[in-house]
Amino acid sequence: MNFLAAIGRAFLAFLEATGRVFIFTLTSVSHCVRPPFFPRLIGRQMIEIGYFSLPVVGMTALFTGMVLALQSYTGFARFSAEGAVATVVVLSMTRELGPVIAGLMVAGRIGAAMAAEIGTMRVTEQIDALTTLSTNPFKYLVAPRLIAGMTMLPLLVVVADIIGVFGGYLVGVHKLGFNPAAYLKRTFDYLEMLDVVSGLVKAAVFGFIVALMGCYHGYHSRGGAQGVGAATTSAVVSASILMLISNYVITELFFAK
Repeated sequence: MNFLAAIGRAFLAFLEATGRVFIFTLTSVSHCVRPPFFPRLIGRQMIEIGYFSLPVVGMTALFTGMVLALQSYTGFARFSAEGAVATVVVLSMTRELGPVIAGLMVAGRIGAAMAAEIGTMRVTEQIDALTTLSTNPFKYLVAPRLIAGMTMLPLLVVVADIIGVFGGYLVGVHKLGFNPAAYLKRTFDYLEMLDVVSGLVKAAVFGFIVALMGCYHGYHSRGGAQGVGAATTSAVVSASILMLISNYVITELFFAK
């Protein structure tokens, strides 16, 4: 019976955590669409999420595109299908790798920072002080981060797609010996608007998840510096897992026959 009791406690704890996240999400979204807004805070978060994440996202996308072109050529050479390298690179970057790589990089950089910042405010009672001063913490802390995350991550993904395809172009033309005009022609001939749109939808969802998990774990952190550290780790891990799950769901919605 002790074994069954442990399973029951774990299941009830999971349901409790799920309900708490669901209520937090509904409350946060409601504050994102209701005035008053804080444009200065939203702009600051946009700069933090978008502009300062450009170097790490761009470098990751560049080398991902280069490796993808090299690996695709090595595999396709076995079937005399080397000409499909350009198509594979552009479709892989726009559909999958661009959004996923940008989301994971932003989760590691921004999600952790959000959890640490809000968690520190929680354990030092600054959030309680905001409530005392009649300032809603969701409106002041959570909503600007959610809006900025959903807005800036698609822009980061556009940049990542371009840089990743450019990396594949560099390897394909200067290392593998493809004709530049033929490579670009195959890149644009097989690229459809649906491929780009699906990646941007994924990026918006990923941005929402990263900001939500960072704010949620920071908001509910307890226990001083150790609790803030645990909240930071939980924010990155939970955001990464939820992004991979939602990635499959969105892919199923867009491309399932």
